[in-house]
Amino acid sequence: MPTFSDLSRAAYCPRQLYYARTDDDRGPPPEAEARQALAFQYDDLRTADDETLAELPINCSPTAYREALGELSSRVDWKALCNPVERDYFVEGKDCHGRIHKLLAGGSEPPVPTVISPGTPPENGVWEPQSVRAVAAANALAWEREQEIPRALVEYPAVGIVREVELTCRRTADYRRVLRTVRSMDGPPPRVNDNRCESCDYRTECGVKTRSLKSLLGL
Repeated sequence: MPTFSDLSRAAYCPRQLYYARTDDDRGPPPEAEARQALAFQYDDLRTADDETLAELPINCSPTAYREALGELSSRVDWKALCNPVERDYFVEGKDCHGRIHKLLAGGSEPPVPTVISPGTPPENGVWEPQSVRAVAAANALAWEREQEIPRALVEYPAVGIVREVELTCRRTADYRRVLRTVRSMDGPPPRVNDNRCESCDYRTECGVKTRSLKSLLGL
């Protein structure tokens, strides 16, 4: 049964997942974990001074970061974001399993699973790998709780931004497509060979010619 992180990685590049599975290397690197840890310090960081923030792995200036957290604190779920009912909550669904980074109390509404990303968000919405992971977490939680989980959150703590992910038909279809891809993998999938390859740790094993390599080869 695939994990949430398997599906997220496959949404980015199925071939990358293949090599990660071969190396049994599917955990986040330490620098990513350091950024994710910021999601559990919002309340303290909202009033932290420049010197304190400058030592943290944030992706903006201290002033911009405080402003982002100030805006975040106006959300109705601010207290829930700062004090989740569960952290690293393991859940096993019908199709996949994994750990939900935060589980927020929904009050009279269903609980809200959150995905914590170490990166930065697009101008609007969330990136597809995080969308797929959020849908996977929500579906697994729905299976466990035997209730509909209509939405999830994706947190980008390095910039103090939280985005909502509604389980729309399109997002559910994307999740199902990635799930089918992962289930059918019995060898290395086709190479992607685009901008995603530039930062991939497996580009050497993959044999893809990145833009920088092409320039060195005169291609």
